[in-house]
Amino acid sequence: MVTLLTNIFIYIIGKEGKEMMAMLWAQQIILGKKTYEQVPRLLKEKVREILEDSGMAELVKEDEEKA
Repeated sequence: MVTLLTNIFIYIIGKEGKEMMAMLWAQQIILGKKTYEQVPRLLKEKVREILEDSGMAELVKEDEEKA
């Protein structure tokens, strides 16, 4: 249910909001408070891009290897 609500919220906020949410998720991952695995499906691509642009691509790869 939470996932559904999250996806609906992401859809409603539009492109600019999606980018801002992705930046927030990326920041939380960099700080070690969240993992890439926890990122909502609709944001994963943008979060990956932000992490790679920030030189933190290893944070994405580590979680993919665990899965």
